Amino acid sequence: VKKEMYGKNHEVLERIFGKNRFTTEEINSLSKDKEKRYQEAYFPKLALIDGLDGFLKNAEESGISMAIGSAAIGFNIDFVLDGLNIRNHFNAIISADDVLVSKPDPETFLKAAAALNVNPADCLVFEDAPKGVESALNAGMKCIVIKTTHGVDEFDAYPNILEFIDNFNDPILKTLL
Repeated sequence: VKKEMYGKNHEVLERIFGKNRFTTEEINSLSKDKEKRYQEAYFPKLALIDGLDGFLKNAEESGISMAIGSAAIGFNIDFVLDGLNIRNHFNAIISADDVLVSKPDPETFLKAAAALNVNPADCLVFEDAPKGVESALNAGMKCIVIKTTHGVDEFDAYPNILEFIDNFNDPILKTLL
């Protein structure tokens, strides 16, 4: 089920119902309705991962440029960043709206690196999903996995992983700043 439900809304609809089943207008309407329902359901659970606020502040004070490279649409990224009041820490935001192909294609992370004017090999990605780690690998980037939604065993195929962390209070992160 995870494999079928991953990606942009129109990609999911095409996988499940076939191409040309819905008009562009129907896809947009279904997508917007789905995202509104998601936000209504998720809002009470919206919370920072432990230590994230301090980590972002320390990274910013250290002069580290940061970007969001997400498979989510901008509407949902805005919901999270504004709901958690952390938008100000990021120099660039690349969403599903900005790319042609979803993760694990490297486009999302390559565009984020370009927006920061940073060589992809010099980027460090924080990810919680195997498709995201694969996307980072395909972009030539190292990765730290945040163990919030997937088990460590789901990441066995990815040699670009430096560490697994439970939250942003992990002592290993102090060595990065």
